[in-house]
Amino acid sequence: MTMRNYRWGVAIAAALLLAGCGGGAESGSGNGKAVALTKEQVREALPDGDAMPGWTESARPTAVGMDKLYRSTACPIKGNAGCDNSRFFGASTFRHDDNAATVTFLIVAYDSEQAAREAYDVLWEGYYGKRAGQRARTFGIGPVGDERDARFGTSGFRGEPGAVTQARVGTTLLWTETAATDKGGIDEDAIRDLATVLAKRARQAQNGDAPSASLDG
Repeated sequence: MTMRNYRWGVAIAAALLLAGCGGGAESGSGNGKAVALTKEQVREALPDGDAMPGWTESARPTAVGMDKLYRSTACPIKGNAGCDNSRFFGASTFRHDDNAATVTFLIVAYDSEQAAREAYDVLWEGYYGKRAGQRARTFGIGPVGDERDARFGTSGFRGEPGAVTQARVGTTLLWTETAATDKGGIDEDAIRDLATVLAKRARQAQNGDAPSASLDG
């Protein structure tokens, strides 16, 4: 499971890169509570090399307009449930050579906070919550976003760890998928830090600020 998570994440980011998409800004819309992000804001909200000291960028932050292909990737549920009223999809991927860990950051940006809220349980219960394995346990990641969930599991022949987090920040849904080939390659604290960085950057983008949150504070 853990290496499949890694390959899946790299495949997504690589597909985005091959699509040649990276970002012209497109007009967003507010809903009175939270702002719908533009494609450029989605790309900027994804952690980049500056935000990830100690990690190596495997696939640069990239955002694309949501279409049939990316709906089937981001929402691989019958009828692509959970992608209704979604606007953009973004991904970036990193590896940590010292502890054989990998992380993929994913964002789906919706046109309203209500659309993101309605998609939350659909995607967690229907797909992402299962990404850490059948015997994965839930754990707390603190006050990350407006809603949040996390699961930590082990699988494979040697019990390699893998984890998935999902959070909602306003009009966006966010995921981290983390894996390691080394049993001690990732832990709950590291996963919390990664989820927090992504959520803070998404919040900064929705506040109209340039995302600057990083692992080193």
